[in-house]
Amino acid sequence: MRIRFHRSAWCSRLLSPPNLLLAVISIFVLSEQHAFAQQGGDSAQRAIRWEFSAMPAAGDTPLIALHARIGDGWKLYSTTNPDSLGNSRVTLDSSVHGHILGILEKGRLQHGKDALFNGTETSFFTDRTDWQIRVRVAPGSGDIKGTLSFMAVKGDSVIGPVDTAFRFGRGPDGGWIAKSTGLQQSASGSEELKKTSIDLRHPVNSCGGTGTEDSGSKSLLGIFILGFFGGLVALFMPCTFPMIPLTVSYFTKKATSRSQGIFNAVMYGFFIFIVYVLISVPFYFLSASDANILNTISTNVWLNVAFSVVFLAFALSFFGLFEITLPGRFSNTVDARSGIGSIGGIFFMALTLVIVSFSCTGPILGTLLVGALGRDGGAVQLTFAMAGFGLALGLPFALFALFPNWLRSLPRSGGWMNTLKIVFGFIELALALKYFSNADLVTHWGLLKRETFLGAWILTGIALVLYLFGVLRFPHDPPPEKLGKGRIGVGLVFLALVLYMLPGLTHTRYSKLALLSGTIPPLNYSLYGEEENGAVKANVMNDYDRALQLAREQHKPVLIDFTGWACSNCRRMEENVWTSPEVKPLIQKDYILVSLYVDDRQLLPENQQFLFTANDGSKKEIRTIGDKYATLQSENFKNASQPYYVLIDPNERLLTLPVAYTPSATEYAQWLRCGLDAFHRQSGTAAR
Repeated sequence: MRIRFHRSAWCSRLLSPPNLLLAVISIFVLSEQHAFAQQGGDSAQRAIRWEFSAMPAAGDTPLIALHARIGDGWKLYSTTNPDSLGNSRVTLDSSVHGHILGILEKGRLQHGKDALFNGTETSFFTDRTDWQIRVRVAPGSGDIKGTLSFMAVKGDSVIGPVDTAFRFGRGPDGGWIAKSTGLQQSASGSEELKKTSIDLRHPVNSCGGTGTEDSGSKSLLGIFILGFFGGLVALFMPCTFPMIPLTVSYFTKKATSRSQGIFNAVMYGFFIFIVYVLISVPFYFLSASDANILNTISTNVWLNVAFSVVFLAFALSFFGLFEITLPGRFSNTVDARSGIGSIGGIFFMALTLVIVSFSCTGPILGTLLVGALGRDGGAVQLTFAMAGFGLALGLPFALFALFPNWLRSLPRSGGWMNTLKIVFGFIELALALKYFSNADLVTHWGLLKRETFLGAWILTGIALVLYLFGVLRFPHDPPPEKLGKGRIGVGLVFLALVLYMLPGLTHTRYSKLALLSGTIPPLNYSLYGEEENGAVKANVMNDYDRALQLAREQHKPVLIDFTGWACSNCRRMEENVWTSPEVKPLIQKDYILVSLYVDDRQLLPENQQFLFTANDGSKKEIRTIGDKYATLQSENFKNASQPYYVLIDPNERLLTLPVAYTPSATEYAQWLRCGLDAFHRQSGTAAR
């Protein structure tokens, strides 16, 4: 039985593509920048200003005080209110060996009916209040760290719960004092990340280089073509395809002349193009402040999980379980404006098409969007992708207006469109697994090991093949009585892909699957254990100083591998290039290989966390291993993409120009030999 929800149902709003894609991205961008969590938000700072102090107390039962200065008109909820009402809470971190004995609220505690909670009486403070918290800690324990989570209200404005961290430690006299919860600048930490000995303009040998000028333009052209292809696919979806003859006929019939009809249709197609390009504009603001922000977003664990849920929702929608639509009020408002008889009216007609077709184009747009997030210069990449997508959707309206006789050659709408939707449903299901795999790799959960992932993809592929061959049926989309050649051909392609993946379930030399390298989990992330199937293993992982020490001890140059757990091209290099006979011996015998993971979310020891000042004067928090090595790369090599390879000697002098993704094993081997030549020249000069 087909389940169909009305567009006003809560699930329809929750599963609408803008809500799932754009809102989720905004939330995680904010979380990565720590803007709200660290500072409590600008509005919260204006409403409630907190100060912390410790009161004299003997032994291991310190008395800490939280002082609130409450803005005019604001009400701060008390800690005594239940969870079902507006409230404030004080908790200690799990790392603290102790517990709260009690909270004493000082100040004028007021009570009143609260309109926000259906007239239920709540307790609150105005003007000021001091909260004294008695804490019992274990003898000899460290700092007292915790979180103050508060809510406040002023008329219809509500803030919270806002989390504000606090910290208390032992003073010189043994008493307790309030300490800063923010990171402090560290001269030694900054010197560790800024390598004055590295001069990109004067390596020992001038071989190598990323070739960003040439490869960048080719890459952008490729992204544009990919977006154009995605737009063509979206053009043939049920939400879009029937609009072509209807819209073109509308413009030609309503126009007072043929030239006006052509002009209107061309403008309509142009505005479709513009609307999709505008989608990429906000991402320029995301990347402006931090060269690594897009990489940080794309490898965020919970963002990848969220995208997995998004694609799963799209898949279920394409399978007919429910329909994804935009809120009716939003669609109706835009549609009403499209009736304006002017250029503005044509623009809103184009915007209406974009909105009403979102249920079909959303999955394709989402794929382009999240794909661009993982690339260096993702905002520019996204603009080119959206431009290609918008051009493919808008161009037919202009062309059919110029050549109206072409309309007769269009295929009729029918069951083939539903078939296309079902096929895309299976593809979205595979994408959901892919993004969950990214999160699994970054966190090392071990839920989607290589063979588990491949097994899930193989089952998905088998189901798709059975559907295309008419064995698997969907109630709303029965297979045709006679399978067409196109459907059989596509089914055979997916069947070949399934057969290709089957050896990946084994632990043999046939399990490498070079064509899928980087797309599926790496060889060493296996149910069979950590045996690397001939892979090149790094001498050191995430320890740059240790690699330099080994290089001095063994008198070898260092190959720095800036990589990431969720980096597809990194896996292709490791599994296809590094394992080649001409590259593998060079790395293993002549270099100290250190792999630095820029997306590693493991926290650094507390005494190694600090506030870093970049060359442009901006501040950046160094909290995780990934923060440290992403900054090391961007500050010294002016690059934030992965993979990125650097050759240095034990004294941190640059031997060659760095290189990026190099799929040619011969070219990569030549670069490594050039680095060895530079190292021996340097050693010879030093020896003399």
